[in-house]
Amino acid sequence: MQIELKDLSVEVNDKEILKNFNLKINKGEIHAIMGPNGVGKSTLSKVIMGYPDYNILNGDILVDNNSILNLPINMRSKLGIFLVYQNPISIEGVNESELIKASVDQNRLEKLSLYDFILELEDKASDLEMDKKMLHRSFNLGFSGGEKKKNEILWALMLKPKFIILDELDSGLDVDSLKIVTEALNKYLKENKETSVLIITHYTRILDYIKPDFVHKMQDGKIALSGTFKLAKLIEKYGYNQSFDIKGETDFE
Repeated sequence: MQIELKDLSVEVNDKEILKNFNLKINKGEIHAIMGPNGVGKSTLSKVIMGYPDYNILNGDILVDNNSILNLPINMRSKLGIFLVYQNPISIEGVNESELIKASVDQNRLEKLSLYDFILELEDKASDLEMDKKMLHRSFNLGFSGGEKKKNEILWALMLKPKFIILDELDSGLDVDSLKIVTEALNKYLKENKETSVLIITHYTRILDYIKPDFVHKMQDGKIALSGTFKLAKLIEKYGYNQSFDIKGETDFE
């Protein structure tokens, strides 16, 4: 899926967060946005997903050259957009596997029999090293932070999205769990080569596992600097507030 944000300005509670934001992600590309707290990274993810609390002042969001500004969240999901939440919610009394099955039936073109669904769900859970008992509990109820993140990736693998937004996936994950979920994601991306990804993160840790084609430093509601993976390493070296010359650095070629 190709997605393009054109001159996008967004306000929340009468405060402008995104300011003429521009970004184009082509099919199969992996982009990473890095930046400190408060620059609008999570706002960006929610605006793409269609959260109604965000007021779009100007600009557009294009999916395969078609505007999606008027589409509600569920229709954007049906198009193939999936957001892995920074802080997933829990829902008591709603069965995990039944909720996934209902979502799969709504979002995927091919319909699965209950038998095929269970086989696929258990296979994906196994890849994520999730206890199968979790699939029959209330949605995210009593899950640890790491288990919730694994569950988010399980949903992504089952819904087969065309554009995946990872909003600080690495927060709450230990080293072993991060390796497990990124291996599962990389396997999915290898099998679905036109799926594009937007990684939102503070740190380079996740980028060591899911290699981005492009890295962007976000500042004051817009992209201040773009580059390759080398840029992420320069940010790690100098921090967000330091200026540096990408061309002048050779340590990370």
